[in-house]
Amino acid sequence: MVTRQRDQKITYTTMSVEQAESFNRDYDRALDQVRSQLGRRYPLYINNQAESSTNPVFEDRSPNDTRVVLGNFEEGGKQHADAAIEAARGAFPAWSSYPWQKRIEILRRGAEIFRQRKYEIAAWLSLEAGKPRLESMGEVEEAADLIFGYCGYMEDANGFVVEMERLSAQEANHSVLRPYGVWIVIAPFNFPVALTTGMIAGALVAGNTVVFKPSHETPLVGTKVFECLRDGGLPAGALNFVTGHGNQIGEQLSSHPSVDGIVFTGSAQVGTRLFREFSKERPRPCIAEMGGKNPTIVTDSADLDKAVEGTARAAFGYSGQKCSATSRVYVHDSVAGEFTRRLVERTQQLVVGPAERDDVFMGPVINRTAYERFQQACERSHNDGEILSGGNVVTDGPLKHGYFCAPTIVSLPKDHQYFYEELFVPLVAVARVSSLDEALTLANDSKYGLTAGIFTEDEREQQEFLKRMEAGVIYVNRRGGSTTGAWPRVQSFGGWKMSGSTGKNALGPYYVQQFMHEQSQTVVTD
Repeated sequence: MVTRQRDQKITYTTMSVEQAESFNRDYDRALDQVRSQLGRRYPLYINNQAESSTNPVFEDRSPNDTRVVLGNFEEGGKQHADAAIEAARGAFPAWSSYPWQKRIEILRRGAEIFRQRKYEIAAWLSLEAGKPRLESMGEVEEAADLIFGYCGYMEDANGFVVEMERLSAQEANHSVLRPYGVWIVIAPFNFPVALTTGMIAGALVAGNTVVFKPSHETPLVGTKVFECLRDGGLPAGALNFVTGHGNQIGEQLSSHPSVDGIVFTGSAQVGTRLFREFSKERPRPCIAEMGGKNPTIVTDSADLDKAVEGTARAAFGYSGQKCSATSRVYVHDSVAGEFTRRLVERTQQLVVGPAERDDVFMGPVINRTAYERFQQACERSHNDGEILSGGNVVTDGPLKHGYFCAPTIVSLPKDHQYFYEELFVPLVAVARVSSLDEALTLANDSKYGLTAGIFTEDEREQQEFLKRMEAGVIYVNRRGGSTTGAWPRVQSFGGWKMSGSTGKNALGPYYVQQFMHEQSQTVVTD
């Protein structure tokens, strides 16, 4: 499905659209079209050929309504992992030999296709990932911008070829970054279009070939990502697509000796295991983004209008399932009562419901495991502290067939487990502090270091936060989301500590280089 390009762009911080009526009309039209495709069977794609498996297919059901089967997908096995890696290996010599200008031309065509198909992809995102329509559209826009961004960084760096100094007139010396070979892309459920596309594009623009496995929760939008990039003109084997459970085909891919690199977004548990085991036999790059326990600080000089809106958006956008979501708040004693009261009021205004509805801010959580984890966290919070708002699942009418949770605010002791453990549900813990120093000490007392935010009108406090906060992405006074909403070439995005493995962020100028290794080239002439 191709739709006309619009001038307006929806991002995670704007979360609005000027022409709402026409936007919703086009979105509803796309919903009707994708619903007409429900229940189809989707293949694997290896060497640009559709492949099936002899294993039973697995059903992809909507978290909005688990009675709805979105599609049926192949359960790939060892033979498919081997074939996909072999196809990528076979395509590598030609793809890596393309001039970098040709590679970015092809990838930019893929980015344009994302924009042409954005309503279709966003509609699938709402149905499959439970992401509300504005956030879904923002994610598709981000995917296109990620491709353009990484192509732009390659262009800015002249393909990462640098002329070095000479010791004599007879020699020419260059530092050249060259691709590794075959990369595995293991994608997350929470940004199955944008983060997935960014990882694939980073590898491809550098000259590598890719085997892509989407999350088991979101294989359908993974298929759409593959189709956009393939239809941009990628040669056969440059990008291969396999589906299945992570503990089966995922393990086969990550343990394969012919793989040269892995890029992964997901849990710290899985990411650290990948990082540890992938280089057991020889050093190999593993780029892992592994979540966060992201704090927001509200000082006594904060503009509470900004603080309340920014915290609510960051805590409850996409049902608290963003790696960057605010999950803990440290608020100064002198404003804690007013801030908390207003945050509760704002939270109770948020509409919970099926993600495809145009009035919904918060859709379902992704699956039953998350649904039950939310319920357990609410019960524990009730026993150990106080639930200030929410604390329940939402089962009114047809919502009983989905995984809907009320946005929840809890007050807990500052040393409580939920100030340290990543939950990935719409629950935020609030604690009072007596000073910025105490807030920063608590904020940094975490094994994670992905994002953080502060609300303060005091410039000295702003500088103290910027100097001391131990996280890869930090924001000051961000009404659009206190810890969320990074955008390609605007903010880079990556983590410190247990949140990231490389110290270099996605979305920014140092990402693509991670998919390449350096070669020094010297040519001596008589």
